[in-house]
Amino acid sequence: MPGEGFTGQDGPRVALRRFHPGGVAGFAAYRSSVPAARFQGWDAPFPREEGERSARELATGHPGTPGAWFRFAVALRPGGRLAGGGAVMPQAGGSRQGKIGVTIAPGYQGHGYAAGAVRLLPGCLFTARGRHRITACCGPAGGGAGGAAGTAGHAAGGSPAPEHPG
Repeated sequence: MPGEGFTGQDGPRVALRRFHPGGVAGFAAYRSSVPAARFQGWDAPFPREEGERSARELATGHPGTPGAWFRFAVALRPGGRLAGGGAVMPQAGGSRQGKIGVTIAPGYQGHGYAAGAVRLLPGCLFTARGRHRITACCGPAGGGAGGAAGTAGHAAGGSPAPEHPG
């Protein structure tokens, strides 16, 4: 579902969708987790008021803006329970490359949800925009999006990146 009208993409176990005000409690909860925030660009605890502001801002983002992170929710199927979030960034300057990152709340880790999200990303957010290489931003242990990318069947091709705004 690429384009300015991106609302989501469903996979067998997870769905990618825009954050919305109704999900603020879950958004603030996973961002308040010290283990989830450890390698991210936010502090824990994450105030609900900040979650409300973020949800409003994230509702208007565009996944194809070069050089800008587009953040989305990772929700479980069926039911739509928020399991975490992710981000994509098409690189600027006419590059055909992009970056991804996924953060799954600690209570949902180890169940393949990050890999499910990573499987959906190339088609719905990059391929239709002419990207040919996607870099997974992962923590120093090489897990996170990097591990999920491997589980999703993507080849390793570089060293871990230090940043991920998920």
